[in-house]
Amino acid sequence: MQIGRRFKQTTSFQDRLSAFISGARYEANAAPGGADEYELRKKIRQAETAANIEAWASSPELQPPK
Repeated sequence: MQIGRRFKQTTSFQDRLSAFISGARYEANAAPGGADEYELRKKIRQAETAANIEAWASSPELQPPK
């Protein structure tokens, strides 16, 4: 049985998402349009949603039930 390789992330998930979003926005603004730009903007929306969910899940207001 082969064990998968694992590694520890050096940056936080939020930082990686924001870096992806900013880079993808730059690419989408430079894109001429069409299907490629649409797919890129779709990925940007998905990453923004993931960032919002991650921020909500890690917020101090979210408490486990007692």
